[in-house]
Amino acid sequence: MRIEQHPILNFNRGEKANFFFNGKEIEGYTNETIVSALHASGIKELAKSPNLHRPRGLFCAIGNCSSCLMVVDGKPNIRACVVKVRPGMKVETQQGKGDLL
Repeated sequence: MRIEQHPILNFNRGEKANFFFNGKEIEGYTNETIVSALHASGIKELAKSPNLHRPRGLFCAIGNCSSCLMVVDGKPNIRACVVKVRPGMKVETQQGKGDLL
């Protein structure tokens, strides 16, 4: 689901760098964000709302909201919309208020 060619924009994706999302290997590139790689792989749901457990997806894409908070390499509350993919990194969804400490 990645845009491969565009009539105006040039994409500098960087080197291929696969990583793991909830235990599943995902193809990514070093110059793209975690959320971009997930979206390109067909993963649109990034979290669930803490109280009603409704699905949350990408919202602002600039690190201002909390819709893309994830656990990255064991560290919670990482804004996956601004963090770039690194080879072998482990990304997990945050499950609720207890993960936000």
